[in-house]
Amino acid sequence: MLNKKVKEIMTTDVITTTSDIDVVYAFEKLMEYKISSLPVVEDDILLGIITATDVGHNLILDKYELGTSVAEIMIKSVVTISPDDTLETAIKAMKDSIPSSGIINQLPVVEDGKLIGIISDGDIIQELF
Repeated sequence: MLNKKVKEIMTTDVITTTSDIDVVYAFEKLMEYKISSLPVVEDDILLGIITATDVGHNLILDKYELGTSVAEIMIKSVVTISPDDTLETAIKAMKDSIPSSGIINQLPVVEDGKLIGIISDGDIIQELF
């Protein structure tokens, strides 16, 4: 099972945002679709990612001024994975990419610099069990 390729179980219909969108609208999109992260793309090229946890936390603390754009707050050094990588590689990337005891729960799937899918910890768990 762990040798299965990411492309076999990834979601290809990825909900994304652009960098010029207001943070509040991006957060609304996260909540509307009940997703935990939103890749930031321009012409299918992955520029960054925002997470519901980060954005929600900072909105509650009132850290953003009106008109703050996604470009100003997105994580630019995004951990990604290739469609031909195995689930084992994806699990290791999710676990090893955060220095603390945390885990990344979604990995954008990138091929030739373009976002072609996303894989979540939930996708992997469903596949394994």
